[in-house]
Amino acid sequence: MTYIVNKENESKRLDIYLSDILKEENITRSYIKTLIENSNILVNGKSVKAGYKLKENDNIEVTIIKKVCEDVLPEKIPLDIVYEDEDIIIVNKPKGMVVHPANGNYTGTMVNSLMGTHKDNLSSINGVIRPGIVHRIDKDTSGILVVAKNDNAHKKLSEQFKVHSIKRKYVALVKGIIKEDTLTINMPIGRSTKDRKKMAVTDKNSRNAITHISVLKRFYSSNVTLVEAELETGRTHQIRVHMAYLHHPLVGDEVYGKKDTKFKVEGQMLHAKYLGFLHPTTQKYVEFDSELPDYFVKILNSLEKKEEAAN
Repeated sequence: MTYIVNKENESKRLDIYLSDILKEENITRSYIKTLIENSNILVNGKSVKAGYKLKENDNIEVTIIKKVCEDVLPEKIPLDIVYEDEDIIIVNKPKGMVVHPANGNYTGTMVNSLMGTHKDNLSSINGVIRPGIVHRIDKDTSGILVVAKNDNAHKKLSEQFKVHSIKRKYVALVKGIIKEDTLTINMPIGRSTKDRKKMAVTDKNSRNAITHISVLKRFYSSNVTLVEAELETGRTHQIRVHMAYLHHPLVGDEVYGKKDTKFKVEGQMLHAKYLGFLHPTTQKYVEFDSELPDYFVKILNSLEKKEEAAN
């Protein structure tokens, strides 16, 4: 749910404003505070405190997590754990898996799986709904994620994400042929004014967003390009939004591109391949890599064969 603050509600506390609006939903002020603390309520895309004083035209996004979800159920779901020590877990998340419980996805998430194996060994900073979760990738994006096993590790990793010192590289298949070998997209991203469920390149209530693109392979006969995308910032749907803005939407991305049955994939072809950061305890630089998922490799192989046949 999204709300835009009008002038008569300016200077109200965020928690009071929302308790008035949501009283018919039987949402209490104390529960609103819990949602705020867990970053399920954002103002202009950012986490704020319950006592935040509202300004006219503030954009408030509310994700109501039903009470049934307050205690995340441990589940026996296999996870591809690439690395683990006393402080961190490196997970290679499969395509189609949601990172943590939210509306419509209370089970089957990566957190449900982690609760089944690491219930008492995850950081508590993000509360019971997102234990250990330092950052996220979309449901249909596969690849590397770091999970914090204790609060100290969580804080140290969050600081690195905040100053954009963590290296994150993705591999994506996009529509069209990109002529440049490398390019940098420096365009701000915020909530779309036309569709509140989508992000967009916009100057309104936006934050700076920078993506570095390198072409890995051009498939002329299929009119698609394989690219590596390195994030300098980490905005919601950043790669998907930036590539769509350049008229090169990701293959399979029906949110920011048109439906395409040619490749028979559900969801965007995007894989978080590489993650590098300073270990929260040793302070030594560590890096982790993951192979492309089978479906991605299969499609690339078919593209290669088509390209060879055309030449």
